[in-house]
Amino acid sequence: MRKQFDFFKNIDKTLVFLFLVMIFMGWFNIFAAELKEGHQSIFDVSQNYGKQLFWIITALLLAVVILMFDAKFFPAFAWVIYGGLMVILVGVLFFGVEINASKSWFRIGGFQLQPAEFAKYATALALARYISEVKMRTLDWPARLKPLAIIALPVALIFLQNDTGTALVFAAFVLVLYREGYISGLLLTFGLIAIFLFVMTLILNEFIIIGALAVIALAGAIILRRKRREMVQLLGLFAILSVYVYSADYAFENFLQPHQKLRIEVLINEEVDLKGAGYNLNQSKIAIGSGGFWGKGYLKGTQTKFNFVPEQGTDFIFCTIGEEWGFVGSFTIIALYILFMARLLVLAERQRSAFSRVFGYSIASILFFHFAINIGMTIGMMPVIGIPLPFFSYGGSSLWGFTVMIFTFLKLDSKRLELL
Repeated sequence: MRKQFDFFKNIDKTLVFLFLVMIFMGWFNIFAAELKEGHQSIFDVSQNYGKQLFWIITALLLAVVILMFDAKFFPAFAWVIYGGLMVILVGVLFFGVEINASKSWFRIGGFQLQPAEFAKYATALALARYISEVKMRTLDWPARLKPLAIIALPVALIFLQNDTGTALVFAAFVLVLYREGYISGLLLTFGLIAIFLFVMTLILNEFIIIGALAVIALAGAIILRRKRREMVQLLGLFAILSVYVYSADYAFENFLQPHQKLRIEVLINEEVDLKGAGYNLNQSKIAIGSGGFWGKGYLKGTQTKFNFVPEQGTDFIFCTIGEEWGFVGSFTIIALYILFMARLLVLAERQRSAFSRVFGYSIASILFFHFAINIGMTIGMMPVIGIPLPFFSYGGSSLWGFTVMIFTFLKLDSKRLELL
């Protein structure tokens, strides 16, 4: 009997405990968000909260199955899993069903499955396999660009499905590449400046921004007048940023789809289209704000009960938490996520295997992006791009995807002394 349960040996109990707490808290909040008259049982499988219990049970079974695998299976079959998921992503373009304008789902009986959620897992495996095989001393530009190609392939396929939100989550892997030395701190800083300037082009006229950059460049040139090389570099940077600012404004006007532009405009000015694109955000902020410090109480949220916030059981589940549990409940959920991510990083850093370390950082980065973007969009700090809050939002694909990632890492961590 003891040998039958050896696969639980050395599994990190802290992470498992946090995982269980969060998925069951998520289930109770889905019940609160989607409770309907005549369907008062949380076990009613005709409703989303009843279906979520099915997803939770199957996710736990999936976790046990993963723990039964040999830890060496994951690095050995990383490329096979990655290749298989890429084929499936292509398949969904031809055989998938369209939901909310995105052709990114397979319909299986009465359920839908989104392969893109598992593509994150496959990409994390492939990235970990590649980085673990390349020695830092031999890193040339082709070696640095290959990880970007590994990330870019699923991103391109998911963009073709018209699922921009899920595709953007793959930007999380940039943090992994920075940790492993594939991206310098200077390049990462430059990227953050580019994002800041893009946002500024939505608020100010591009010529005002270019003028401000010119003043900064002129001041820098005066300071560096005796250092010709640095001065030339500064002026070159000014020229690049000026072209970028003008191009960013042009790209916004000509390349983004109308609904994407409208969502960004709503973020900048929440008074825009309050009855259309701005409705979700406005109602979300009302729901969260109405919860006050202690909240209205479980199942007592009026914004929740009367369905003022669309998608409240999925992408906007944090509204239910804010309204019914207030600041205290919201802070508790955020604290749980921070503890979970911190524990992931602690486990990742103690790995002897580069594969396990990179995979652990990949999970932490993906989880952070989901957490930050989802909560950010419910309080008006991020555009509404439609990605779930892990463990809390209704849906089997997301729960299964994160379960597979987390328990694969737990298996790798349990064998960290054996994997090199």
